[in-house]
Amino acid sequence: MKLIGLMYLLSFCNYLSAATINGTDEISMLIRRIIWTDWNQFDIELNPDSILDTPEMVRKAGYPVESHVVMTEDGYFLTLHRIPGGNDSLPVLLQHGGLCSSADWVVLGKGKAFAYLLADQGYDVWLGNFRGNTYSKAHIFLSPLNSTFWNFSFHEMGIYDLPAMITFITNMRSQPLHTYIGHSMGTTSFFIMASERSKIAQMVQMMVGLAPAVLVNHLQSPLQYLFPFKSEIKRVMQLFFHDEFFQSDFVRFLLKKICLQNISLEEICSNFMFMIWGDDREQFNNTLLPVILNHFPTSVSAKTLLHYVQIAESDKFRKFDYGRVKNLLIYNSMNPPYYDLSNITVPIALSYADNDWFISIEDVKRWYHLLPNVVDMYEVPWSKFNHMDFIWGKDASKLVYDRILKIMRSENSKRVHQWNNIVSNQN
Repeated sequence: MKLIGLMYLLSFCNYLSAATINGTDEISMLIRRIIWTDWNQFDIELNPDSILDTPEMVRKAGYPVESHVVMTEDGYFLTLHRIPGGNDSLPVLLQHGGLCSSADWVVLGKGKAFAYLLADQGYDVWLGNFRGNTYSKAHIFLSPLNSTFWNFSFHEMGIYDLPAMITFITNMRSQPLHTYIGHSMGTTSFFIMASERSKIAQMVQMMVGLAPAVLVNHLQSPLQYLFPFKSEIKRVMQLFFHDEFFQSDFVRFLLKKICLQNISLEEICSNFMFMIWGDDREQFNNTLLPVILNHFPTSVSAKTLLHYVQIAESDKFRKFDYGRVKNLLIYNSMNPPYYDLSNITVPIALSYADNDWFISIEDVKRWYHLLPNVVDMYEVPWSKFNHMDFIWGKDASKLVYDRILKIMRSENSKRVHQWNNIVSNQN
């Protein structure tokens, strides 16, 4: 009975969340203030950034910020956050992974967060938000309380979300996207876009993949032990959460209540996270935990996670498997089709880590041999570097970002040189 009561409470919170996202932000801000007041009664010292959204954090760090809303071909409204560069700046799009948002690119703060480092180098920085997350939880006519709203995986993110974002940026800037930088699911969706919508991919001059989540057959995370129960978990998600994977606002509230009571509980929560994606205590800044839990986890569809499970179990990078009968109706085949990797022509730089319990070195190397145009293959030189260190690691700027910035400058110099040669030959 307690479990049923909890499920109905979560469903009620899901209703409140849906109303907040599709209406105004006053209720959401009120909830954050209530939570802040609730913490203060315990005299808990909190990071002041722990109640700020992405634009507020960017503004506090001293950077200009813009918010743009774009609509996908299938009716989802996506929010793009932007740290604008100068008139001659090169546009860069940063795309988050699963259960994350644009906030994860700025959580580390000024001088360390990748978004700020790119802005300091003069780039025009765009931060994307996939459908369903905190900043993109709206549709032209569907409500998040409707299971149809959540009928998507990273396939639709690649087919619809990224094309909408990239087209908007390139049209606004009247130039190609200089670099696309994706983390985890942000890489999965890009490879789908590049294989299925090559005309959009031609608008991108280079792609950087951090912890590329494509082949995941050698998953080390304990989450793999939930795979046999995927049908039961999916039924719970359908019954109580309209096919949303739990309810992110309420889950974050619970995590804050549990994890931020005292130092001992903070350590327990940190240890639990390490158990999921790899232990690296040296790279995790515990003072950022309140800020991280203000944004993570965010909403994702149950279908997205199920699609990853299908890829892990089959060891095949292909479209969603609906079962033989429905596959025949949708794909005209009993098995889902593979994504055609031969269509991917954009130059790609891959970064991976030895202690990433989601993405193994073996799987990344197999993926490298399948791609036609990899210009850099980089293993992070820190043996404990894990999946989330790519965005939250203390030394991510030195261990990862510096190399990417160097590659970006090098690739840009090559393109300028090639263009100059073309112009001189024409003259």
